[in-house]
Amino acid sequence: MSDFLNFLNTADHDTLKKISGISSALADHIIAARPFDATDDLLLVHGVGKNLLSRMQSFAEAQETEPESSAMIPVEEEAQPAQLEVIEKSQPAPESPVKDKPSFWSRLGQAFLVFVRALFRLIATVLVIGGIGAAIYFGVPFINNNIVVPIQKNTSQIRQLEVELAAQQARLDETSARVGELEKNIEAHTASITKLEKMQSMLEQEISDQNNSVMVALKREIMLTRSIETVARARLFLSQSNFGLARDDVQAARDILAELLIDAPSYQVTSINQIIMRLDFALSNLPAFPVIAVDDVDIAWQLLMMGLPESEADIVATFTFTPTPAPILTFTPTPEAIPTSTP
Repeated sequence: MSDFLNFLNTADHDTLKKISGISSALADHIIAARPFDATDDLLLVHGVGKNLLSRMQSFAEAQETEPESSAMIPVEEEAQPAQLEVIEKSQPAPESPVKDKPSFWSRLGQAFLVFVRALFRLIATVLVIGGIGAAIYFGVPFINNNIVVPIQKNTSQIRQLEVELAAQQARLDETSARVGELEKNIEAHTASITKLEKMQSMLEQEISDQNNSVMVALKREIMLTRSIETVARARLFLSQSNFGLARDDVQAARDILAELLIDAPSYQVTSINQIIMRLDFALSNLPAFPVIAVDDVDIAWQLLMMGLPESEADIVATFTFTPTPAPILTFTPTPEAIPTSTP
């Protein structure tokens, strides 16, 4: 037994595989379970039964007797063939390999392992399918609420902003066109004022050389025209919200009218004072209250466009009141019936 136990603890992998019923995996299990303290400890290795243990013991005994028989028979180069045949016949025939039939508990354990694996696969499949379903059930509303809906809202807002931007661009173009026209008008008024200033300076030079009443009247007309052009340009500056330049023009027009008022005839004094009063109102409201100043500038411009009275008759005609004749009421009495008596 000690020799067989020594065989179990020392036999290599290839030697164990020579035993019928021992596969390469079983040989690895036997080697891994070493050392064995007793031969029955080999039965604790999975796959080793009593039949396999007896075959291993027979194989170990055969391994022990094989060197002894080879030592007892001399090997000579001149041995007779008949003796070789006798030796071969005297040796025992090798046993046919017998497969180790698995036991009932082994088959039950394998079936249980197959069942457990199938159960785990089924559970894993159910979990995967459930995870996919949960992802679809919760993910689609989440994506819709947090991605799709905001994108749609942003798209509609962008379209609305594009429409508003187009409208603002149209307004901007229209405003630019108006500003261009206003600038052209301002340039025209500026050129006219410059021309009138030159004419006025020329007339003043001629008047200083020769005192001519016609030249003086022409100078007053030029100054009045300058005031009209200056107030008109101030209205254009107010429409551009350029209150500083508008105030400068209003002040310039007031200075021109104040100069006219010095030697103005008596029938023009009231009209010029009314225009100056409106311009003073506009100056007091600029630039703090431009809306009120616009009205005063417009009234002053309208008074200038109406022109100054040329004579006393123009003032009387302006303020002459023609009453409308009242209708004459006539009263027609209704004749009363004269009572008559019948005798």
